[in-house]
Amino acid sequence: MRTVAQLLQAKPDRIIAIAPDHSVLEAVQTMAEAEVGALMVMHNGHLMGIVSERDYSRKVILKGRTSATTPVRDIMSSPVLTVGPNKTATHCMQVMTEKRVRHLPVVDGGVVLGIVSIGDLVRAVIEDQQIEIEQLQRYIAS
Repeated sequence: MRTVAQLLQAKPDRIIAIAPDHSVLEAVQTMAEAEVGALMVMHNGHLMGIVSERDYSRKVILKGRTSATTPVRDIMSSPVLTVGPNKTATHCMQVMTEKRVRHLPVVDGGVVLGIVSIGDLVRAVIEDQQIEIEQLQRYIAS
């Protein structure tokens, strides 16, 4: 089973984040441009929270707030669930299932390394299972 560090190596080397004082509209625009479902909320290099499309729909739209005037800090999820780079995809899927989240920032010694999504994890598990199936088929055939 692959580790989170290995999953991050396969992703573009970028951290997509937004400051807590930026507007929710800016956050949604950034998510759309980057084609991601969540942003880490960071201030001076420190992870303060995470804001997702789910936060937007539940904490802005349903509460009658406006995207242009609501700061990200008002809707972000905090404290943030994080994982270390040595955790496995299976461990991350268990955490996501138990806590009902779709994104986990990866932090090592207080430094943000990236983020993994449920899509990243499902893809990794499927790829690992396919490799195992192929190995078992070769073993049976030999």
